[in-house]
Amino acid sequence: MSVTVSMPKLGLTMKTGKVSKWLKAEGDAVKKGEALFEVETDKITNTVEAPEDGILYQIVVPAGATVPVGLVLGVIASPGEAPERLEAGQAGEAPAGGAAKAAAKAASPATAATPAAPREILASPAAKRLARELGVDLAAVAGTGPGGRIKEEDVAAHHEAASKLPKITPLAAVIAAKAGLDIRSVTGTGERGKITREDVERALHPESAETPAPDAAAATGATAEVTVVPMTGLRRAIADNMAASLAQAAQLTLLTEVDATESLAFLATVRAMHQKDPSFRVSVNDILILATSRALTRFPMMNATQVGDDIHIHADVNMGVAVAIEGGLIVPVLRAAHRKSLTRIAREARELAGKARTGSLTADDLAGGTFTISNMSRSPVDFFTPILKPTETGILGVGRVVDKPVVRKGEITIRSMMGLSLTFDHRVIDGAPAGEFLKLLCQYVEQPSLILF
Repeated sequence: MSVTVSMPKLGLTMKTGKVSKWLKAEGDAVKKGEALFEVETDKITNTVEAPEDGILYQIVVPAGATVPVGLVLGVIASPGEAPERLEAGQAGEAPAGGAAKAAAKAASPATAATPAAPREILASPAAKRLARELGVDLAAVAGTGPGGRIKEEDVAAHHEAASKLPKITPLAAVIAAKAGLDIRSVTGTGERGKITREDVERALHPESAETPAPDAAAATGATAEVTVVPMTGLRRAIADNMAASLAQAAQLTLLTEVDATESLAFLATVRAMHQKDPSFRVSVNDILILATSRALTRFPMMNATQVGDDIHIHADVNMGVAVAIEGGLIVPVLRAAHRKSLTRIAREARELAGKARTGSLTADDLAGGTFTISNMSRSPVDFFTPILKPTETGILGVGRVVDKPVVRKGEITIRSMMGLSLTFDHRVIDGAPAGEFLKLLCQYVEQPSLILF
């Protein structure tokens, strides 16, 4: 009996995944537990195993495609079995029909260019939620449920089909639709390959296209060479997440300077106690994780996430620790940081950073964060405005430590000063309590012994 292989959910927050590589070809024999294909999420790559013995009868979704969780990627059949072949975009194990027809309709250039007539939109709550997450207009989705009700798989199929269409400006889409031009045959010259009106007109009337003279660029003073770097993988994930964060949250940043002299002295004492143990390493960042996690237990609204119209206040402080890697930034999560000792925080944070730099983080290592620390103390940066990780309420930016003359008890003295930048979501918490949280955190940094109380 044949079985389908679907896009797995590799983490609590995973919504889509990219089939980065098939490790078997159609017709190859596979064994249960054998590596079948690789899935690339926003920031990590995982190998997925075959669920059963058999023959890889069909690859429904080719390598390189990004699809929603649960979408059928391939079919494994028993030797000699010949099940009905599935169409790309189908969800579940249903035969070609509802979801596939919706995908085919969405893939039609004429459909994409012609706005739908106003109608009452009937959709399940799950479909509405997925549409919000994927940015899908429900008015353009064909429902396959009772009475034309839009189901979750209809939204997934529409998004999958639409993602295969070239990007095109509205005017260009109208011109192409009226002329019956298949936009998939047109090469776009707009931003990120978007098809413009000029591209459509050039495709309709190739004889009128002018070929610029070889020295046209020099004559106009234009740059002769441009290096194009595709924004893909981690860079694309960072871009999308940061843009979404700024668009969805009311972000405000508070800046302050804190005296870190006593924390540095405390750090030196701890290191001296363990100087004979080469495996023991504790940093200022570890002290900040400890101090911040303990302060968050006193200000639970700062340790909250916004989900839809609800605010989820978390009992555990799951601390996201930003790690710079080649090509971008990744934020593994140190779970229940408020219940851990300084030495355990140091060990686990170092392990997560090591996994980040070797590309061995799992989806669960990246999921479930409630607050984030981003440390730029190794750069000549005093203050910056960190951007919230989507759904989280707060992020702490840490600047460098600089020895400065300050006034203490009426006298000028040299102290080690550190810049802190707290960005928070003003929808969830107001400025006054956010300022009180930052004040308590500064007290912990200035007098580390207070963390014990």
